[in-house]
Amino acid sequence: MIRIARAEDADAIHAIYAPTIIDTAITFETELPGTDAMRHRILTRLQHYPWLVWEDHGEVLAYAYATRFRERAAYDWIAETSIYVHENARRRGIARKLYGALLDVMRLQGINQAVGVITMPGEVSVAMHEAMGFTPAGIWRKAGYKLGQWWDVGVWQKELQPAANPPQAVVAFPVLRGSAELHAIFRHS
Repeated sequence: MIRIARAEDADAIHAIYAPTIIDTAITFETELPGTDAMRHRILTRLQHYPWLVWEDHGEVLAYAYATRFRERAAYDWIAETSIYVHENARRRGIARKLYGALLDVMRLQGINQAVGVITMPGEVSVAMHEAMGFTPAGIWRKAGYKLGQWWDVGVWQKELQPAANPPQAVVAFPVLRGSAELHAIFRHS
C-alpha cells in the first residue's frame, strides 16, 4: 500500500538508503545521515513536497519523494524526484507504482516538470525513468567523485502537465493531505 511517510518511518527509510551510500554511487552522499537526520529530512520535505512510502504487512519496502530543484522562485514549477527500493523488494513493480503515484501527486500540486538525476551508467534507473515517460535532458560530465572515481550524471525530464501562462502557485503538499484526490491516487496505485 502507498501512504504518506511519517516520522516513525525514519529507521526503515534509513535502512533502505544506507547500502546505496556505502556500496554505490547511486547517491553522492558519502556518510550515513543517521535516523534523526532522516526523520528531519522527511518532516522538512513534507512541508511542501510529497514523501511517499510503499508498505507491505507493516514493513516499509520503498520510498519516493520530490524536492525543490533550485532555489530561485522561477523554478517553483519543477521538482527533482528520488526513489529507493529495499534490495529484497526489487523487480516486483513497486518502483513504477510508487513513482507513478509520486508523479500524480506532483501533478495535483500544480508542478509541471519532474527531473530525475541518475549516476551513469545507471541502466536500471534509466530504463525505469524512460518507461515512466522521462526523456534525456543532458549529461553533467564528471559531476561527482565517489568510490575512487569520477561519475557522470544524467538528467531525465518529464512534463507532468502543460505550463500555464501565467501559472498558478504550486499547492503545498500539506494542503492536499486530507483531500479526496490524494486518497484516490493512493487507492488506484
